[in-house]
Amino acid sequence: MKRKTDLRSISWQDNCVVIIDQTRLPGELRFLRIKDVHALWQAVKELKVRGAPALGAAAGLGAYLAVRNSKAKDFESFFPGLKKALRYIATSRPTARNLFYGLERIERIALHNRSKGVAQIKRLILKEAQRIMDEDRVSCRLIGEHGERLLKSGDTVLTVCNAGMLATVGEGTALGVLYAAQRKGKRIKVYACETRPLLQGARLTTWELMKHGLDVTLICDNMAATLMRQGKIDKVIAGADRIAANGDAANKIGTYSLAVLARFHRIPFYIAAPASTFDVSIAHGKDIPIEERAAEEVTALFFRKPVAPERVKVYNPAFDVTDQALIKALITDKGVIRPPYHRNIRRIISLKRGHATE
Repeated sequence: MKRKTDLRSISWQDNCVVIIDQTRLPGELRFLRIKDVHALWQAVKELKVRGAPALGAAAGLGAYLAVRNSKAKDFESFFPGLKKALRYIATSRPTARNLFYGLERIERIALHNRSKGVAQIKRLILKEAQRIMDEDRVSCRLIGEHGERLLKSGDTVLTVCNAGMLATVGEGTALGVLYAAQRKGKRIKVYACETRPLLQGARLTTWELMKHGLDVTLICDNMAATLMRQGKIDKVIAGADRIAANGDAANKIGTYSLAVLARFHRIPFYIAAPASTFDVSIAHGKDIPIEERAAEEVTALFFRKPVAPERVKVYNPAFDVTDQALIKALITDKGVIRPPYHRNIRRIISLKRGHATE
């Protein structure tokens, strides 16, 4: 088995996209080799690869898979096929900003180099996808460095879903803060919410925290309030899938509940995310598109054993939006952003628009 520091949720190896199949964890560490865009779309839809930053990488690599065998002789015949592939990948999951960020960067690099030959444009598309991955590794490290300063040795942190190396190309956003604190020698304890209905906290977060040697305790989602009342939580840190211009943040369903509880119990609540997760074209969180997923995710225990009556009506939004007023600070690769968010996000976040200069 690879060492914890060698594991990558997604990578490009031997002309294939290689991902950890996260639906198999924690029971089995299985790597999947993906060779075409349709298999990649399915892997994204089925959460075999997941997490906003990782989806940005998947988008870029998926675009390359879609066009690498194109027979087009010039840009005018090549670009419609690329555009079709980008639209197709965009239908996989609607909420994560990074997926669209990755697609936009690929389109820009192609348009900027339209005067070049098709073979060279293909190489530049792959290079841009790899650059997205390289940048995310750096972003994760910077998020960790900025965020760990908010933690004291002896703190106990509550987190939800999975915002670690499994959700990024680097070592994570929310969990990256914990890993950075660990490297600084700080003693940090973690409570991980199981994160219904697909148990990303139970299956993924506890798995990787244990691999990193952090003190982690798993709880059911409905235990968080009791822990806070008992004084067992010092901070709450979550990731994000999309952040609006005013600081409202979409993340895994249940995050908003934790923010409300944290406010009532006077516990600082933080969101950790890279600049690429911010969507300044959306003014408020109410306009963030929220993915609704299959009823079976709720009615069956991880698709295997029914836990609800047949034909029961189900509402299954994958994400909720935390109001910016509940967020103590946004921990980013650009630094820690504090209120007023509507002013400071635009001042501090300079969204990377790609390197369309090749």
